[in-house]
Amino acid sequence: MYYTYVLQNEDKSFYIGYSSNLKQRITDHLRGKGCRTTKDKTNWKLVYYEAYLNIDDAVGREKFLKGGSGRKYLNKQLKHYLNK
Repeated sequence: MYYTYVLQNEDKSFYIGYSSNLKQRITDHLRGKGCRTTKDKTNWKLVYYEAYLNIDDAVGREKFLKGGSGRKYLNKQLKHYLNK
């Protein structure tokens, strides 16, 4: 199984990524391991994820969510969460 996921920081910024082991990847982000974006900030929370059987689908979805239409989609999906 492969996962595309969205983390949100306390300053309301997002990080979008993919992984074959979501639980371990989130733990890595929280420990400051991995990409510079999540190392530079703390207090990341998993706010959204999708599961895929194929890695190409997960990578494609990650690329989509990082684009303009994908951001609009996320804002619509997370509307109630983001308005808290």
